[in-house]
Amino acid sequence: MQTQSEPNATEHAKQSPMMHWIMVFIAMTCLLVSNGMVITGITAFDSAILAEFSDWSRGDLKLRGFITLALTGLLAPFIGILIDKIGVKILIMVGTVVLGLSYYAYGNITNITHLYFIHAAFSIVLLSCGLNVAVILVSNWFVKLRGTAIGIAVVGTSLGGAILAPLFGYWLDNGMDWREAYQLAAIIPTGLFLLALFLVRNKPTDLGLKPFGFDAGEKNANADLSQHGLEYGEAIRTKSFWAIAFIAMFTFYTIMGFQANLILHLTDLGFDIQSAAAGLSALFIPALVGKFVFGLVADKIQGLRVLYINLSLMLAAIVALLFTGKDTVLIAVAVIGFMWGGFYTLLQLNAVNNFGLKASGKLLGTITVLDAFGGGLGIWMTGQIFDSYGSYDNAFIIFTVLVGISVVLISQIKKHV
Repeated sequence: MQTQSEPNATEHAKQSPMMHWIMVFIAMTCLLVSNGMVITGITAFDSAILAEFSDWSRGDLKLRGFITLALTGLLAPFIGILIDKIGVKILIMVGTVVLGLSYYAYGNITNITHLYFIHAAFSIVLLSCGLNVAVILVSNWFVKLRGTAIGIAVVGTSLGGAILAPLFGYWLDNGMDWREAYQLAAIIPTGLFLLALFLVRNKPTDLGLKPFGFDAGEKNANADLSQHGLEYGEAIRTKSFWAIAFIAMFTFYTIMGFQANLILHLTDLGFDIQSAAAGLSALFIPALVGKFVFGLVADKIQGLRVLYINLSLMLAAIVALLFTGKDTVLIAVAVIGFMWGGFYTLLQLNAVNNFGLKASGKLLGTITVLDAFGGGLGIWMTGQIFDSYGSYDNAFIIFTVLVGISVVLISQIKKHV
């Protein structure tokens, strides 16, 4: 006979955190697949594509990234409304289908217009199973350890570059045609589709569970975290919101422009294709560690001190790029990756914690308008600057200025909930 103090099996199951961490794993996988295939790993094919289409300049090729991210920014507010209304499960499934079909089509392009249309479709992928979806999914499932959970999830963006770029480089170096490689890679999103179909739940309350660390003893406590926080109109009237948005824009210009041109920069310094593709891991493996480490730190240390330290060290490493050669460049790349990874986690955490989840889809969608435009412009303009000057030095100077401004803007961020 069960006593009153002994929880039954059902109640015990409801308190189990296993499903919470499964959602973190799926969010991480979303970012590994979407960012890795659309933004980071895809750069491993650049040299092969430019060799076949010899009349394309680097600027022509890198315009594709601007198209993807500019459309991502334009559509983000509308997808944000969908996230708030229908949740993330259906969106993830749609994104994986678009990604698989787009990659298969990539292997059949015959002119640059085809390339640009495919990259327009990639914007749907980033919006449907990218950063905002992953952050909102995790945030709905966690109160305590939210920083750690988001840090683990956003590790996926780094895993995408660290795993897929070397994988694609290996395929190419071992005799696979780049068109065949694209069509083989089109199978990869299938796994994420199945995870979303069978396991994803938008909120823990959909399974009768509570968010991890939720304090039911709080006055007027509501286990549905999606109802907590500022309204959209209240949030966008704060200095904090626009500081976060412009920091996102400036830093995304920098890191997206840097990573999208890194393999080409390393080949200019004398690296072979496979070494240059593996060199991308020198950016993304430290970023992977940084995202996790700074997520843990953010759960322990409140305030903006960690954010200041993080961006200041990233700024110093970007300055160092102007003075590095083949023997030392990967040190600067690794420091940038580690600090960027940490900043990436801290930025998402501030965007959620400072305003709550009530209008998180619309708020993150609005931030995405700016950061996606900045990121796309960074990819394209960095390639154009190389075409004009024959080196990336002037692009690195622009990176330095933008990250410096971002350090100053941190002072305007405040917590509102």
